Amino acid sequence: MFLLPLAGLAIYFIYQWIGKSAEKGNSLILEQIQEDGGVVPARMAPLILITTLMTHVFGGSAGREGTAVQMGGSIASMFNGLFKLKAEDRKVMLIAGIAAGFGAVFGTPLTGAVFALEVLTKGRIRYNAFLPGLFAALLADATVDAWTVSHQHYRIDELPLYADEFSRMLHFDFPLALKVMLAAVAFGLASYLFTRLINEIKGLSNRVFKHKWMIPVVGGLVIIALTQFVGKPDYLSLGVDPEYPGAVTLQSAFHLGGSDSWSWLWKTVYTAVTVGTGFKGGEVTPLFYIGATLGNTLSGMMNAPVSLFAALGFIAVFAGATNTPLACTIMGAELFGAEHLVFFALACFIAYLCSGYIGIYGPQASAKGSTYLRRKLSRYFTSQN
Repeated sequence: MFLLPLAGLAIYFIYQWIGKSAEKGNSLILEQIQEDGGVVPARMAPLILITTLMTHVFGGSAGREGTAVQMGGSIASMFNGLFKLKAEDRKVMLIAGIAAGFGAVFGTPLTGAVFALEVLTKGRIRYNAFLPGLFAALLADATVDAWTVSHQHYRIDELPLYADEFSRMLHFDFPLALKVMLAAVAFGLASYLFTRLINEIKGLSNRVFKHKWMIPVVGGLVIIALTQFVGKPDYLSLGVDPEYPGAVTLQSAFHLGGSDSWSWLWKTVYTAVTVGTGFKGGEVTPLFYIGATLGNTLSGMMNAPVSLFAALGFIAVFAGATNTPLACTIMGAELFGAEHLVFFALACFIAYLCSGYIGIYGPQASAKGSTYLRRKLSRYFTSQN
């Protein structure tokens, strides 16, 4: 961890000397799809792989979906040049690259295909790209399985029987649904906080530091200082594997007492500093961590099932930050089973509505703010800031 500032410095100069436009990452891929299906540089794939590993190894709090998506988009662009495809087909190929990268890294091919379409929404979804995206995601996931790479597995504990006669008669737990809806509002606000904090750190860093190489160095020093203050390494790197017995991880958040009350906030700060100061990786796995630990905390406050609320936070905070509630609802079914699909949908779409206009992917379309509720919420957030 104490070498993290040097790793940040190395990442900065790697992209300055070699990366060029590849530094824009996911935003570059989305821009190329929305504009003319243009070229994504081939060097993006090896650069993002190497620099993400550097971020993780030295303790930076970042995810891995950004790496997988950028590698998929870069490889897809290489085939665009090889096959000399026309503009519309180049867009479909890039979408398939996103679907393959996302679906394979989490073991959720259907989610990958829907995510690749939904994340690009500009008033409409490109349904003509769904089958290519789905086939690409299925084959990518099968390739990962063929190399015996395993994914994390999560389980929702069996819920108690309905507490009231009305719910029992309709086979739907209305009191629990109300708790889910209230929690979903908190998940959406957590998404907004995460995205806003990253943007503010990026903006502040660019205004304060004349020499841009200083930004990742200072970011690394801040991460070190935070870890010394907190007194434990739980919020470094991915947050998936425990570094010691009793550590707060994604897995532990699904169990009673598996998270501290403010774990979600600490992870938000760690990841915002890491990503906002130029370290490479993704935001999705940290968003899973933030959502699961927040769900764990809310379950205690609401006397609700811990594993269910951890799962709801897992997908709903991600839905709010990426503007992809449909893909995240499907992810809930792929990861946790379809038994609680209605709760997944409630959590993801309410979190989406409550997360403001902004998202972690800059070039996303403006369709997100199309409802009256979203406009009112956005004006409120703007007036408060």
